[in-house]
Amino acid sequence: MEKTILLGNEALARGAYEAGVHVVASYPGTPSTEITETAAKFEEMHVEWAPNEKVALEVAIGAGVAGARSLSCMKHVGLNVAADPLFTAAYNGVNGGVVVVVADDFGCHSSQNEQDSRFYARSAGVPMLEPSTSQECKDFMKLAYELSEAYDELVIVRTNTRISHSRGIVELEARSEVLLREYKKDIQKYVSMPAMAKKLHVVQEGRLKRLAEDANTLPINRVEMNSKKMGVITSGIGYQYVKEALPDASVLKLGMAYPLPKKLIAEFAEQVEELYVIEEGEPFFEDQIKAMGLAVKGKELFTIQGEYSANMIKKAILGVDTPHLDAPAAPGRPPLLCAGCPHRAVFYVLHKLKKTVSGDIGCYTLGALAPLSAMDTTLCMGGSITMAHGMEMARGKDFAKNVVAVIGDSTFFHSGITGLINMKYNGATGTVIILDNRITAMTGHQDNPSTGRNAKGETAPAINIEALVRACGVEHIDVCDPFDLKEFTRIVKEATEREELSVIISRRPCALIVKQPEIPYEIGADCKNCGACLQIGCPAIERSGGKMIIAPERCNGCGLCTKVCAFGAIHASKEDK
Repeated sequence: MEKTILLGNEALARGAYEAGVHVVASYPGTPSTEITETAAKFEEMHVEWAPNEKVALEVAIGAGVAGARSLSCMKHVGLNVAADPLFTAAYNGVNGGVVVVVADDFGCHSSQNEQDSRFYARSAGVPMLEPSTSQECKDFMKLAYELSEAYDELVIVRTNTRISHSRGIVELEARSEVLLREYKKDIQKYVSMPAMAKKLHVVQEGRLKRLAEDANTLPINRVEMNSKKMGVITSGIGYQYVKEALPDASVLKLGMAYPLPKKLIAEFAEQVEELYVIEEGEPFFEDQIKAMGLAVKGKELFTIQGEYSANMIKKAILGVDTPHLDAPAAPGRPPLLCAGCPHRAVFYVLHKLKKTVSGDIGCYTLGALAPLSAMDTTLCMGGSITMAHGMEMARGKDFAKNVVAVIGDSTFFHSGITGLINMKYNGATGTVIILDNRITAMTGHQDNPSTGRNAKGETAPAINIEALVRACGVEHIDVCDPFDLKEFTRIVKEATEREELSVIISRRPCALIVKQPEIPYEIGADCKNCGACLQIGCPAIERSGGKMIIAPERCNGCGLCTKVCAFGAIHASKEDK
């Protein structure tokens, strides 16, 4: 049997492939993105990027109802967007197996909050599996489809940043060519009218009770007996930390995070003198185990916030503070927009014009940081447009003249369209800037409906943003390259003074997908040392030895700096002329 080293995310995709999945629909979101990107490499599966997670899950559910095994992948905040179909599909059940992979992000490595997605499984009443290694990522995916079809229920597989982005040895197996299940019209099962839903809820509760009982004998819930002085109940990445920190402890590893195998837990508790629960996030296991009447130690020793580690567990339980070598302090490196980023010019102008900026989720969120300091709010995907509208409704049209909503092209497709329609419908006079950099940049350059390519890199119809905005009822639409600072400034001024809804499309490709001229710039002897060029926040420009310089190895030749220097002191390097 062939073995290879895979990321957890790659192993999840491999598991879907081996399980005979036919349809994959997702929206990119770190730390889940590579699952769908890897799946797209398999010709046997139809793989697509959907405009948002709700659409993606509905596509997967539709494929399941039609008899195909299907998959939808997202990060934790994406599951919020997909919650509507999730809860109802939990009542309806499936036909072909349907699996949702959700990747939590404790530590907020790439997210606006920490969220424990286990509560979604409990609230929706669906089983949740939680792998601990790359091998388990593959194996648990295959098991998830077996459970989904055996119990007629959608299954969630939960991972997190460490599992998704860690590598491990995985045994590869052949793909199972699973035939499509027969589709039968069944309105009692698939039409969620109140009369049907009441009956389906009873059916769902029955499925959950069977799952809870069967969980006691599932091999993915396993006891590893060692010393009976200490027993630990854990799952996911916590299992890896426990095995390193407490090698002598007995462990109950929960591969199924929900429903809990209560009989197995009670039996394990009887065998150990002291019982601990170690879990990142909320006391999900702990509260349920305490409700069983068992004495257990957990969150009084650990934090709810952030990630755990083996050293943290050793210190909390054993009182051992593990010595470690102090690495040389790395120089501070705050997050910055890339050299040549088209968003930099937008925020430079908005900062100069002293606009209140309602921001969104994406690379451009970095526009909030100094020296650009040009963003006032960031809430969630699509929230920029709707929050700007709320500001106008609260404070009036005069206030709206100083407010600008900023949203990326992919984010606009994700959840900005409905907000724009809402502005038009409710008589807003604000200004929306769509930052069209021709790609979904922050999550690693995935295509979206406007790029002209699909998830497999094939040519696809490109949605015209201007036509879409016009179809939403917006009459005042301007398209401009933000690096034309003079023209872009004029357009922003006119749009914000206009007492009608206006949309500006700032169009310039991401600096990482379009080759720049490769002409590094330099600051000449005629520099007045005023520091104006520092205001654009380019990582190539710095003050050194009391004067301004451009580091040639960091300059990508975009030339934006030449347009902010009032003295013409910045020009192409002599070596490259």
